Amino acid sequence: MATTPVPVKQSAPAVTGTPDIWRSFRTEMDRLFDRFTGGFGMVTFPSFRSEPAFTVPSPAVDITEGDTSFTFTAELPGMTEKDIQVSLSGNTLLIKGEKRQEKEEKDKGYYLSERSFGEFQRSFILPEGVDGEKIDARFANGVLTVTVPKTVQATPKKIEVKAA
Repeated sequence: MATTPVPVKQSAPAVTGTPDIWRSFRTEMDRLFDRFTGGFGMVTFPSFRSEPAFTVPSPAVDITEGDTSFTFTAELPGMTEKDIQVSLSGNTLLIKGEKRQEKEEKDKGYYLSERSFGEFQRSFILPEGVDGEKIDARFANGVLTVTVPKTVQATPKKIEVKAA
């Protein structure tokens, strides 16, 4: 299986007036509202939210912790590595993406042209003891895998238990 590296951008922590915990809470509430209203074919109300009315649903992300790293895995069907951005700002890992689709059909008596696009954004606050300089992001077969290694100090050490 071939994997394509996705560049991880390092940036200074974003300065906002809103604490990260509230931004994360709002994102989760927005996602919950979108999932609820999406089942009824309703459109979200842009007057209540700062996001566009039509967006790509936020992908589910599986997070696993190993002895030496954390792994974030997101299924992003129909996207390429060029559609995805992974960045680290302070201790916040950000995964953004934009999906564009165009369809055009010409036949006798009709012409059909459809365009759709949408964006998603997921952010995760990383725990203490991760090495932000060595984050690796790879994309293969519609699956993004971001590996965040732990620092040597954060890696658990096995201590042998001896009989007395």
